Amino acid sequence: MDLYFAQFLTGLANAASLFLVASGLSLIFGVTRIVNFAHAAFYMLGAYLAYSLTTRWESALGFWAALLVAAAIVAAVGTVIEMLLLRRIYHAPELLQLLATFGVTLIIEDLVRLIWGPEDLVGPRAPGLEGAFNVFGHQLPVYDFVLIGLGPAVLGGLWLLLNRTRWGTLVRAATQDRDMVNALGVNQKWLFTSVFALGVFLAAFGGGLQIPRDAVSHFMDLSVITEVFVVVVIGGLGSIPGAFLAAVIVSELNAFGILVMPGISLVLIFIVMAVVLVVRPFGLLGKPMPKSRTNLVTSAVWKPLGTSARLAAAVLAIAMVCLPLVLGSYGIGVAAEVMIAVTFAISLQFLMSVGGLDSFGHAAGLGLGAYGAALSVRYFALPMELALFVGPLLAVAVSAIAGWFCVRLSNIYFAMLTLAFAQIVWSVAFQWVDVTGGDNGIIGVWPSAWASSAQAFYWLTLAAAVLTIGVFRHLTFSPFGYALRALKDSPMRSASVGLSQQKVQHLAFTISALFAGLAGALLAFQKGSVFPDSLGISTSIDALVMVLLGGFGTVSGSVVGAVVYKTASIWLMSNTDYPRLILGVLIITLVIAFPEGIVGTGARLMRWWQSRMTMAKTIRQPQGQRQGDVA
Repeated sequence: MDLYFAQFLTGLANAASLFLVASGLSLIFGVTRIVNFAHAAFYMLGAYLAYSLTTRWESALGFWAALLVAAAIVAAVGTVIEMLLLRRIYHAPELLQLLATFGVTLIIEDLVRLIWGPEDLVGPRAPGLEGAFNVFGHQLPVYDFVLIGLGPAVLGGLWLLLNRTRWGTLVRAATQDRDMVNALGVNQKWLFTSVFALGVFLAAFGGGLQIPRDAVSHFMDLSVITEVFVVVVIGGLGSIPGAFLAAVIVSELNAFGILVMPGISLVLIFIVMAVVLVVRPFGLLGKPMPKSRTNLVTSAVWKPLGTSARLAAAVLAIAMVCLPLVLGSYGIGVAAEVMIAVTFAISLQFLMSVGGLDSFGHAAGLGLGAYGAALSVRYFALPMELALFVGPLLAVAVSAIAGWFCVRLSNIYFAMLTLAFAQIVWSVAFQWVDVTGGDNGIIGVWPSAWASSAQAFYWLTLAAAVLTIGVFRHLTFSPFGYALRALKDSPMRSASVGLSQQKVQHLAFTISALFAGLAGALLAFQKGSVFPDSLGISTSIDALVMVLLGGFGTVSGSVVGAVVYKTASIWLMSNTDYPRLILGVLIITLVIAFPEGIVGTGARLMRWWQSRMTMAKTIRQPQGQRQGDVA
């Protein structure tokens, strides 16, 4: 019991900084409705700035002043980003906002490496708090007790701010109904700016608090973002007390999971998150969020191909088949990876644009396919041909179970449950070391002899991409596809004619996972190995970026987006020192200037040019001929 009590106190200490970060994200989402993926990057930036200041201000007062000053500087940076970027996209769809904040994350990650270097940094202990207390025979740091008291203090301060000030009243009103607040004459821009600044301040301060406990590294953002999302979802989107309660639950699960069930400690929090979403989608202390009123721009939609389009597609396919004739071995390898990305992106495009299901965990299908293929080779010595079937089938089997729960939710709740599903699978792959190899992965997954050359494997991936395109185009214009689109556009009317939303969407979810699994199986053989990263949240974000970058609502958009994003990522990683910074700037530019995506923007420009040509032709016609046309 003494050990359990000590572990309980350690969990409370961990909950403090986690609550600070999660409360900031919950506050921002509650008012602005932005899923701020850059929130963890601000947490990391706060830790780095606090490290620089605390190493210079070496005193008890200087330490705490450094944390506050670092958080204030990061809040100022966040304010500038909000004013220059986020103000432009507050009325944009949530997925475009997620894409923009992902671009901000990429920029901050490379800026941190540029300023502080790639090495981990060990900060100083909190002056005057270096000792430890003896608690039932166990030594617990004094600093941990400070954190235990700090969490409730911050919660109380936020409660007073939100319930005893006019600003807090406006914030709570905006959380419930932003349009009504705007109708009452409140300046929404500055209200949103102040909320964003406070949320960023809390995240940066939480990052600074970690200096005496952990090393400062450029992996801090990815290590905390998943836990923060879990806390916000369990507590309730937009609920500060819910974030505090969930932070304690998650921290205690982590603390006791390592002690009692070390083999599944990472899985526990995501299982709890999934259960909460299924039973109470809006969280323990949250309230139902209003449905999004904005839709993704679909200037180029799914439509049957005409004769000229079919001919162009055939010519393009022949050109792709001949591509190895002009590329070297490295270029062919890159082309194969791009074809795998195309297959992955199209499977998500179908789920989102036809099925109306925005998934934040599409990496689950990819990773399950990769692990299914790799495990069948490693433990059953299956050839590549059979492994390419086993991988997608494993993705289908697991996704069919998860999808049964996921499709019962909608909007942001569906997206978060898919994220929980992907993180559960990631946790299993990471911790089931005896089977999956853990973070060492599975290596030695090589293609069969006939596909071992770069050219042959590229043709295999090209065939898979063409098959995927053909299948999803056929499904889109089949009765099943029309049923999906009807459920997306008018759920109530579709239900009145007998369409079962859950059954149809569940089937779409499973089919999408099948082809994501095919992409994963091909990726395993292309890389020769599989690691848990293939299931990570960054892989799911990559899929969303490819879909939105190319253009929503069209096959060609996902193809172009996958080609551009994957090619640019590989080229920048190979030829520049700061690829994330450049890629982040490009993503933000596209979100602001070309929200329709590359293909959508091209289609809009083509229509504009055709209208100009038609107008010019009409003006050049003689007046009598124009009158005759009218008659």
